[in-house]
Amino acid sequence: MTVKTYAVEVAGVRRELPVVQVGPDVAVALFNMLGDTEVVEEAAAALAKRMPAEIETLVTPEVKAVPLAHALSRLTGKPYVVARKTEKPYMINPVSRTVISITTGKPQLLVLDGTDVPLIKGKKVAIVDDVVSTGSTLKGLSDLITDVGGQVAAVLAVFTEGSPREDVIALGHLPLFKPD
Repeated sequence: MTVKTYAVEVAGVRRELPVVQVGPDVAVALFNMLGDTEVVEEAAAALAKRMPAEIETLVTPEVKAVPLAHALSRLTGKPYVVARKTEKPYMINPVSRTVISITTGKPQLLVLDGTDVPLIKGKKVAIVDDVVSTGSTLKGLSDLITDVGGQVAAVLAVFTEGSPREDVIALGHLPLFKPD
């Protein structure tokens, strides 16, 4: 079986992304940076150069963007917080939001551990994600950050997807595809 692919370049690194159907009428070029150290490191370096100086904390959704936030944190010295997709028993006073992601098409929970709130409250925050598409995860994270007293000052992503977005500092753009 032949898989259709879409060629991309991330900060000078070329990759072929598989095009996969995620809904009845839409397919996406699936960008998964988990385990791709070269892409993670180069994307983080490029985003670090474009990150506004006033950023104090990075917030990322679990899972695929976590290595990017980690590498960006290492390069910039800014702490990062992971919004988990499930509430864990060890969390103290968790704060949550439900969103619908294009890749799952189902409601998804975003949860901040209350112990992470001091890293966000009163701070200028950058949301860090791999791909920003419909903006539902972005909206949920923005609401969570605002709920706990933070201010979203930037959104950093490797790619935007679908309609171009002026509100995201991105390294590239991915189109949506019609299923075959």
